[in-house]
Amino acid sequence: MSPRRRRRVVRAVQYAVFAAALAAVATMADWQRLQEQFLEPDVARRLFPELITVALLNTIAYTLSGFAVGLVLGLVVALMRLSSVGPYRWVAMVYIELFRGLPALLIFIFVGVGVPLAFPGLQFPGETYGQVACALGLVSAAYMAETIRAGIQAVPRGQLEAARSLGMSQFTAMRSIVIPQAFRIVVPPLTNELVLLFKDSSLVLFLGVTLQQRELTKFGRDLASTTANTTPIFVAGLCYLLVTVPLGQVVRRLEAKHAKAR
Repeated sequence: MSPRRRRRVVRAVQYAVFAAALAAVATMADWQRLQEQFLEPDVARRLFPELITVALLNTIAYTLSGFAVGLVLGLVVALMRLSSVGPYRWVAMVYIELFRGLPALLIFIFVGVGVPLAFPGLQFPGETYGQVACALGLVSAAYMAETIRAGIQAVPRGQLEAARSLGMSQFTAMRSIVIPQAFRIVVPPLTNELVLLFKDSSLVLFLGVTLQQRELTKFGRDLASTTANTTPIFVAGLCYLLVTVPLGQVVRRLEAKHAKAR
């Protein structure tokens, strides 16, 4: 048998095994019980319109505010990481390793419990929204800082040297020439970080939110407890997919565009 024919036979066997496995799962599963527990139409109808007007909008607001804080803080930490001043580099390194190593849940607990205990009377702007932005921003900034640092280092060194030779200061050259190019390079991984933040916003439930501050996961859990049915959690999961899947497509398009540009 020729190598080409052998590959076709192996591929056909793999397809047959995969199809047999799918058929076995489809025939063994109790679809009626799954439908009653995870996709009950009457329960699903009770979720609207609050699922969209409250839960989804809050999730998006939490994500965007955390991303904005993380982006600004991540840029500052990235510049500190590249600084020629030793203490700046050390502080940035400690921050990155600390917040990348700790679970996001612990950061939320620290912001929601530890900060008020350490600073009595301190009020976050927007109360819960400010707490979420701070917690998500602290976590995402550690990852964004390394992404932005890699983007800055990917810009040819000669461009910075050319700008300095034209009389620009280090700060002006970085702001006007290097950082804009770096952000064009790191847009795909930053979009990936946005997807991760959208899912991490589910940790908001540990901050003790009101009914009007609930995000998708908290909303789904509350309704699941009320109805004794997991349909609300399943529908909330579908809402996550409605946002994350298109964002994933955007990331792939941006990566393909960047690859062609190179």
